[in-house]
Amino acid sequence: MNERTPDPAQSRTQSVVCSRCGTTADSLPVTWTCSVENGTRHYFCETCARTHIRSIESRLDSAWW
Repeated sequence: MNERTPDPAQSRTQSVVCSRCGTTADSLPVTWTCSVENGTRHYFCETCARTHIRSIESRLDSAWW
């Protein structure tokens, strides 16, 4: 019961790479989108997310778009 919950800010200190175009960011920007596909977390930059928003909202795997 006295287990400490990990701080979510610690996971954001590493650089993040867009799974679609390869753009990198030093920390996770608020404008990026996260998708979990087959148990793996994928991050998409703002440009890729805006371009493929319909596919993301339809919950299609990124392999389809």
